[in-house]
Amino acid sequence: MFRDLSRPTETGMPTYPGDPDVTLAPDATHEADGYATSELRTGTHAGTHVDAPRHTLPEGEAIDDQPVGRFAFDARLVDLRPLQPRAAIPPEVLPEPSDLDPGVDLLVLRTGWASHWGSDRYRDHPYLTAAAVERCRAAGVGVGLDTFGPDPTPAASGAADARSSERNEPDGTPAHDALLGDSLPIVENLRALDGLPSRFRLYAFPLRLPGADGSPVRAVAEWAD
Repeated sequence: MFRDLSRPTETGMPTYPGDPDVTLAPDATHEADGYATSELRTGTHAGTHVDAPRHTLPEGEAIDDQPVGRFAFDARLVDLRPLQPRAAIPPEVLPEPSDLDPGVDLLVLRTGWASHWGSDRYRDHPYLTAAAVERCRAAGVGVGLDTFGPDPTPAASGAADARSSERNEPDGTPAHDALLGDSLPIVENLRALDGLPSRFRLYAFPLRLPGADGSPVRAVAEWAD
């Protein structure tokens, strides 16, 4: 069985605050030119994508420095629902390293936030605590998420930002830094996690972008029927 876990890449799609907008538009057309081509403008972290260590670490590996086989994952699904907006995910809801099969190299965290794609609420996704990240590092596993990422995303309004400060959310990208510092993968903006088995293969091959800090991917799950 195969399932596409990717977001469509299309004009006006949601992007992380401050990232480039995405446009996909005709260039040549059959009517005018006898063939069709399109122009795609996108950031490297638009839609469903993988992060390279260089994303947050100046001396980190670029996406094309990593072997392509690294992006074929043995994944384990972790259903974390229900979660409140901007909830801090603690370590105890993740598998103990001793409970993971040695082959597992990616935890796919189902927060339920995929249902908010396209709305401001998508920014208010849960995030990993430092202790949860340390559990991932101890197990040698990266994370796949149905959110913008493992760190908090800036909220949509100043008032919401103030409430975020009251909750003592971490600043910056500490979860990214810790995972990418160990060359552990981060796959973001996944979708269609409902009904997946607890174990599956996840293919998330990046474009070959020299020196890049990440890349859009076609994320596909595979499992035995």
